[in-house]
Amino acid sequence: MTASEAQDLLNDVEEFCREIRPIEELCYVEHRRNEQVVPLAKKHNLLGMIVPKEHGGRGSDAVTYVKALARINQEGTGVRTFFSGHTSIGEYPIMTWGSEALKRRYLPLACTGQSILAFGLTEPEAGSNPLEMQSTYERRDGKFILNGVKYLISNGGIADAIVTFAYSTGSPRRVSAFVVDAKAKGFAAEDLVAKMGMPTSNTAMFEMTNVEVPESNLLGTEGEGFRIAMGSLVSGRLSVAAGSLGVIEDCLIEVLTYAKERIQHGKPIGKHQLVQEHIAMIEQHRAASEAMVLRAAMAKDAWAAAPNDAGLAKQADIAAAQAKLFAANAAWDAADRAVQVFGGRGWSTLYRPGRHLQDVRVCRIYEGTDEILKLKIAAHLLGGKEWEAFK
Repeated sequence: MTASEAQDLLNDVEEFCREIRPIEELCYVEHRRNEQVVPLAKKHNLLGMIVPKEHGGRGSDAVTYVKALARINQEGTGVRTFFSGHTSIGEYPIMTWGSEALKRRYLPLACTGQSILAFGLTEPEAGSNPLEMQSTYERRDGKFILNGVKYLISNGGIADAIVTFAYSTGSPRRVSAFVVDAKAKGFAAEDLVAKMGMPTSNTAMFEMTNVEVPESNLLGTEGEGFRIAMGSLVSGRLSVAAGSLGVIEDCLIEVLTYAKERIQHGKPIGKHQLVQEHIAMIEQHRAASEAMVLRAAMAKDAWAAAPNDAGLAKQADIAAAQAKLFAANAAWDAADRAVQVFGGRGWSTLYRPGRHLQDVRVCRIYEGTDEILKLKIAAHLLGGKEWEAFK
């Protein structure tokens, strides 16, 4: 992507954000899904940001993409989560491990909004350890037959196709990855609305009962599913880190404005020392998170340029884990500080800090919990797989 193309993309993101803001704020207060995210993303050509141009996308590099996601997340973690589900872990595994025919079948439609994508890895009993999944597949009459339940899936109730993982019923049991059409017979989804935050985005569970999947919808080769899942999570974690940076950026904007306008004890609260402490810490969170997110994005771009380089793959993996762990926690603290500065108004979802605080908490859970990422980073520093705390 040229510098001019990158700037054009970021300009389109800015226009999208300006249009989505009043709609998102109303939807949040009314506790309903923002149905204008897809139409407006389609209008501004943002549904295939990372997809190569030959498959209908804009061919964004990782650095430009994380800048786009950070700006989008200023409008809400729910808005950005849609893009993460559709693009970062929906389009990405198809464009990375899909056959040419599979790319041609799904990516152009995804880039134009005719097909929404999701990523189905988590199950009711398989969260931090995806190898505990119970979904299965078997070959039958030239097709794969899938059975199982997936849980807490972003975009899961609105997706037209979902990258899904399952174990072989044969011996040895091995995980494989498939693109499953949501309209297939035996596929049933149910929205999950009892969430602590992100009321404007879709989260769902779905069940597969003898769902037939064409052999051509296999991603990579049989038994390669776990590697595909972990590779996709590098992209997903980077997107969460970028989104968390956006939360911090918006909290800083809101706090600076409010601290200058709100008068208490005869002067703007921004002149009170303890309020300045909050402002300073939010800025520290922003600067540090930005540095880590950009570092991870550059590592991701280096890996993309040499996809068979195991060393670059590991660097991208760890950098994304570090950025996600740090930025998600920094965003949680920044939102908490912003709520404190806003005082009683911060406790209301009529104001942006309160919405950010509710929404960003999930960023410390999905795409790798704090605990799992800490263990991952420590094992890497100690020397690799033999030091993993979980097997």
